[in-house]
Amino acid sequence: MARHARYNDAEGLAALGICESLLLALTDGKIITENDVRALLTDVVTSHSEAGDASQMPERHRAVVDIVQRILAGKNGVRTH
Repeated sequence: MARHARYNDAEGLAALGICESLLLALTDGKIITENDVRALLTDVVTSHSEAGDASQMPERHRAVVDIVQRILAGKNGVRTH
């Protein structure tokens, strides 16, 4: 069971790292703007805030909101230009 939980945690961190790298590559390649990235991340916050209100496990949605808000605040490896 503990090994399975570690893989679940690793999967989430891997997904976050991949998505962060993709967003950075898309902005570096001028495919999308940093404003587009901020809008996308804001949509994630809104969606998970609303989902948390209706969920039987709101803490998971709150955790997503906290992580994405940290990224929006310029923490967790997001570059500022």
